Formats: sequence, structure tokens, C-alpha cells
Amino acid sequence: MIRLEKLSVGHGDRTLIDAADLTLEGGRLVALIGRNGTGKSSLLRVIGGIDRPLGGGVSFDGKDIHAMSPLERARTIAFVTTQRVRIANLRCRDVVGMGRTPYTDWIGRMTESDREIVADALRLVDMTAYADRALDTLSDGECQRIMTARALAQQTPVILLDEPTSFLDIPARHATCRLLQRLAHEERKLVLFSTHELDLALELADDILLIDSTRLVLDATDSSSLRERIFQCFELG
Repeated sequence: MIRLEKLSVGHGDRTLIDAADLTLEGGRLVALIGRNGTGKSSLLRVIGGIDRPLGGGVSFDGKDIHAMSPLERARTIAFVTTQRVRIANLRCRDVVGMGRTPYTDWIGRMTESDREIVADALRLVDMTAYADRALDTLSDGECQRIMTARALAQQTPVILLDEPTSFLDIPARHATCRLLQRLAHEERKLVLFSTHELDLALELADDILLIDSTRLVLDATDSSSLRERIFQCFELG
């Protein structure tokens, strides 16, 4: 689904990821891990088409992400950032409705079908009862679910999340990762999220995408060789 071809990511003359060549398939939850400063957020921004790579490219079903129009890219990839969103007096259903922007008319008018998609997105993240609550009245975990629902309403085959468990307590972290796992498997989406939670990544993700020095390594979570590499990378054990 998402193909990285000789992809290099970095800033200026500093290369964080060098000549990565791999494929990320749909229907799987993939955890992106690496030490601080190794380029997790930078890689997500390049895959999402926000930033340009230093070299190589990213394609979806054979089409260059960076050659897509903004509208086409918005219908392909949804991106949930780590930034806390607190907008006073904005209802949760309206926040989720923003995910329909790539499909509405020029004034953002939603059809009955759009409203049904918003309602379904809220249902998928178990937040239907919060539809008319103001976003700034929610807890961090609840807010994260609403932002995930917005991404679902965007109806893209790929969802990227940058540190979705940041600011959450332990139960909320686990619930968020369980939700992402369910969405990947039941909705057949590629869900790629960056995290510092190694235990959750190893427990719940299907695959691990590891930044080791400037190399990008992809393998199944239960791979013994990958786990050994993770332990070496993070100097564990």
C-alpha cells in the first residue's frame, strides 16, 4: 500500500534516515519506534506529504504522494498530530465533521451522507454520547478519541498518528492502542503511529518500524531478531 523507495529523511545536511526501501501493507497496525531525535516525526511528515524527502520517494498504490494534489492526498492519508487541541465551544461532532472537508462543497456544507459518516466515526471510537459536548471539556484521552474519529471521518486508507499516547495516563494509553488495533483490523486500514511506549508497541502492534541509527527496519512484532535489535538499539537488558 505505502511504498518507501530509497527514501532519505532529514534536515539540511543532516540525514536522519538513509535510503529506506520497504512496503507497509493495509489492515495492519504498525508502531514506529526509535530513540529521541532519530526522526520519527520527520518520517511521518514525509510519508504524509507534508514535508519533502532528502531523496527517494513515497508512493501509495504506485502513485507518488508528493505528486498528488492536496485534495487527492487528503482523501488518501489522514494525519493526527501530537498537538493538544482545545477549542472552546466547538462541539465534538463539528470537530469530527472537519474530516469531511475533502468531500464537501466549497462552503463546507455537509449532506445527510456526510452526517451519517460522522456519526459512524463517533460510534467506532465509542464517543457517540459525547457528540454535543464541547471539545475543551474533555479529558486528554477523550480528546484523542475525537481526533481519531475526525481521521476516520476523512475515510482514508492510511492513518498516521504522531505520539497518540502522549499526555495520557496508563489505562488511556492502552485503550488508545487497542482502538488503533481494532481500526486497522476491522476497517482494513494501514495505521502507523509513533510511540515511546515499547511495551504497548510490542504487545499490540502487528509490525514494528524501527529507526536504528539511519536505517529503517520493518519486521513482525513477534520476530526474535527484531526484538534483539530493539534491545540493542535502546540498550535494554
